[in-house]
Amino acid sequence: MTWLYVPGDRPEVVAKALHCGADVVVVDLEDAVAPDRKDRALRATAELLSDPAPGTAPVHVRVNALDGPRAETEIRTLAALPGLAGLRLPKVQGPADIHRAAGWATTAARPAAGPALTGRLATGRRARTPGAAAAPLTTGTTHPARAARTARTARTARTAAPGSATATLTPAAPAPAALPATPALYALLESALGIEHAFAIATAHPALRGIALGEADLATELGVRDEAGLAWPRSRTVVAARAAGLAPPPQSVYPDVADLDGLARSCARGRALGFLGRAAIHPRQLPVIEAAHLPSPEEVEAAAEIVRAAGAEGGAQALPDGRFVDAAVVAGARRVLSLAERRN
Repeated sequence: MTWLYVPGDRPEVVAKALHCGADVVVVDLEDAVAPDRKDRALRATAELLSDPAPGTAPVHVRVNALDGPRAETEIRTLAALPGLAGLRLPKVQGPADIHRAAGWATTAARPAAGPALTGRLATGRRARTPGAAAAPLTTGTTHPARAARTARTARTARTAAPGSATATLTPAAPAPAALPATPALYALLESALGIEHAFAIATAHPALRGIALGEADLATELGVRDEAGLAWPRSRTVVAARAAGLAPPPQSVYPDVADLDGLARSCARGRALGFLGRAAIHPRQLPVIEAAHLPSPEEVEAAAEIVRAAGAEGGAQALPDGRFVDAAVVAGARRVLSLAERRN
C-alpha cells in the first residue's frame, strides 16, 4: 500500500527507510540522483542487495530510462542479486520496453553481452525474491489476460528465429522455466504514448506485476494545469491494470511533503477512482496514505453486514435498508474486510 522512494546515492538514508514502516522501499537511481553520482548509486545499491534480507521491507529499484545508456547495465547488475524484490521501469512507452528489460533481467545470471559491474555483485543466481511483492505470479484461478500473456511469451520463445530482434529479448526456454531468474517488473507510464498502450504494456510479459502513473512528466507533456486534466489517464491506468489481472495501481507521489491535509484529500480522490495505496517521498506521508486508503469503520461494518447476509441466505437479495446484494457486491465487501485487517 505504501511505496517509499529514497535516493540510491545516499546509503544512510536508504538504511533508515528500510525500517520506517513502508510496505516497499524503492531505491531510486533515476530522478533522485545527480548524473555525476549515478555510478556511485549503482554500486551502493548492488552492495545493499547482495544481502538476501536487506531490511524489514522488500526493496525495489527504479532504474534509469530504458532507452538511455544506463538501464541495461543497471538491470544486468541488479537482477540476479538475492535482496532485490522488483524493478521499476520508468517512461515505458510500449510492450517492447518490457520485453527489452525482461531480456536483460532474465539473462543477468549468465554472462552479460554488454557492460556490467564485475565481481560477485554482478553474477550468481537469484537465491530468492523476498517480500510480498515477489509472490508467485499465479495462485488459484489464473486471470484470462495473465494466462494469455504467459502462453504468448512461451510461443515467442519457441518460434523466434536466431539472430532476430525478438530472439535477443526473449528467454531461450519457455517462459515458465525462465521466470525464477526474472525479478518482478513494474511499469511506470509517464507519457501520452504510454497511456495509449496501457493494456498492451500490462499484458506484455508474465514478469510484469504492476503498472503505475508517473504524473509529473505526463502532466508536462499534456500541458495539464490541475488534477482534473489527469482524470482520464488515471482511470485508464486503473482499468488497464484490472483488465490485465494486476493489482490496483498505487497513486503517483504527492510532491508537497509539508501539506499532509492536501495529501489526504488527494488520496481520497485517488481511492474513489480505484487506486490502492500511493508512492511517497518522505516517511511522514506514510500514515496519511495508509489511513486514506484503508476502509473506515462504517465501511467495515457495512461490508460485514453484506457478508453475513450472503452467508445466511445465499444468492441475490435485498438488505433491510433496501440495498441489493449480489455476488459482485459480496466480493467487494470481502475485499473491504481483507483491507481492514491491516488495522489489527
